Amino acid sequence: HFWSYIIRFHNQNHIEMILQCFFILWALVTVTMSDTVEVFVGETVEIPCHYSFSEDPSMVMIQWFVSEGNGGNRERIFYSDDSMRIADNGTDFTARISMSGTLGNLVLSVEDVRLRDEREFICQVNGMSAGNAESKTQLKVFDPPEDPVIEGTHSGVSVTSDQPSLIASCEVRKGYPRPNVTWYRDNTLLDPNVVTLVTRESSGFYSIESKLHYKVAKVDKDAHFHCRVSYSVPGAVEAADSKPINVTVYYPTTVVEIWKESPEGLVKEGDTVVIRCRGDGNPPPIFSFNRNCQDLLILKGVTRTDSGAYQCRSLDLDTDEEAMGEMQLDVHYLDPVKVIPKESEVLSKGESLTATCSAKSSLETATVWLKDGRQVGEGPMLLLEDATFDTAGDYICVVTARPQAELQVTGLVHIIVQGELPADIEENMEMSVNLTCEAQGLPKPTITWSVSGTEKWHEVLNRATANGAVSVATIKVTADITAFCNATNQMGADGKSFRIKANCLIQTPTATCTSGHGGSGVIIVVIIVCILLLAILGSVLYFLYKKGKIPCGRSGKQDITKEKASKGDIVVEMKSEKTEDAVLLKGINGEKRPSNDQVIGGVGVLRPTGMGCEFRVADAQQVYYMCVH
Repeated sequence: HFWSYIIRFHNQNHIEMILQCFFILWALVTVTMSDTVEVFVGETVEIPCHYSFSEDPSMVMIQWFVSEGNGGNRERIFYSDDSMRIADNGTDFTARISMSGTLGNLVLSVEDVRLRDEREFICQVNGMSAGNAESKTQLKVFDPPEDPVIEGTHSGVSVTSDQPSLIASCEVRKGYPRPNVTWYRDNTLLDPNVVTLVTRESSGFYSIESKLHYKVAKVDKDAHFHCRVSYSVPGAVEAADSKPINVTVYYPTTVVEIWKESPEGLVKEGDTVVIRCRGDGNPPPIFSFNRNCQDLLILKGVTRTDSGAYQCRSLDLDTDEEAMGEMQLDVHYLDPVKVIPKESEVLSKGESLTATCSAKSSLETATVWLKDGRQVGEGPMLLLEDATFDTAGDYICVVTARPQAELQVTGLVHIIVQGELPADIEENMEMSVNLTCEAQGLPKPTITWSVSGTEKWHEVLNRATANGAVSVATIKVTADITAFCNATNQMGADGKSFRIKANCLIQTPTATCTSGHGGSGVIIVVIIVCILLLAILGSVLYFLYKKGKIPCGRSGKQDITKEKASKGDIVVEMKSEKTEDAVLLKGINGEKRPSNDQVIGGVGVLRPTGMGCEFRVADAQQVYYMCVH
């Protein structure tokens, strides 16, 4: 009855199960295998199979099968007994499998593992009368995907959108088993609205495209998004991140900033002012600049009237919201100076003067006074006390606005000092004077002369020196003379004046000279000659007297003049007992002459005049004289 019961089963699997149960009643076989074995695509995998019998078998037959699992059909891929080991022909594993090992410990090796090799591998052990048993191992195959590729939206996203906007897409290709994609914002995991498209390629690999939809806010303008792909490998789970991207976020303007771009620092009259405006919205809004309802951006040649408040407005066309910024522009100025006294002021020697200099400005000012490039005063007032000739010149007041140093104006006060100039040199009439002028400078200065009071002068030397130049001028003294030496080069000019006072010396019977006092050289010679003549005359008279040729007494007096002088003429009589320095002035009829007339040489009279002195003589003889004024 037992065998007839078995025959009624039409399913072969059922028959095998019954046979196994039957054999177990008489013998025991144990087969042990790992539940799973993991391997990368392209590598070689080894699947172990361990077995044992409760009694020694007469023969052992080993068969390897592959199955899709879940009770699917089997396909034998390898056979082994005591006499042979052979791979079945016509399978995917024919050229790639082999078996090794010893009795009870077998290993099936599969080379160049492929994705479709991911199946159940069954090891069946048949010991005939000793028993029959089998076990299985699930082979898992892995292939990491390529690195994820992320691409952000090109059109940008707006915070005013009611629905989540597409931010980016992430693509992962050729992975096995199926990878998993997640999204991050600044390294924080997102739980967004994600659309995932999974594609199984003909090769068995998975490709995934994930699209992130997200409702952005203004703070997301600086955020970075990236996707992460997670995938399994033998014994672990690994991950790879895409590069981070930043998407363009559009949001309305809420704050407007207006500022002066140029010039830097304070603004002064005449500057060109550039005003800029910036809002915090994206895209940047259209701005309008206005002051007194006029659109402005660049102000050329500003004046103080351009000072005031400037506004910048923006209008968001999507929300119709308006934002405004405002700034204050101050245009600083410095008016021309007002100088008192104006232009020139004439002072007498010893006088004092207070000069003032002021300029209206929007800033605090500082005033300094300069003369010949040197500072001589500070503040709006300059006091000139006890004026001398050195006081004369140009005084420049410089008014500077602080801290705007380039805002500066100047004024001029010209001071003239009147009075008698002291002479630098005194020399006799008709004498020559050598004046030397030496100037130092680089480049070499050029020296020129300007002489007033005479035309009788010439330059005798003009040459370069190690540090400048030197010039010598010879001037013949014919009157009071002023000579000016002027030295100039590319860097500036300087000068020196010489005042020469002429001393008068009389050489003709009738002459007039300019004011001055003469030297004593010529008059001393005249006096010595006169003394010698008087001595000779005295000796002759004494000799004649001794010989009796000359009578004594009143009748012996002789007139010096050969002709009678007419009334009103002036004659000079000199006593022989005195020298020529003791003289007496009388009229021809014996009356006294004024005391300021002086008798010279006994033959003429010297009468002072308003501009000098005049000399008259009674005869035509030549007499030298000197007048002092």
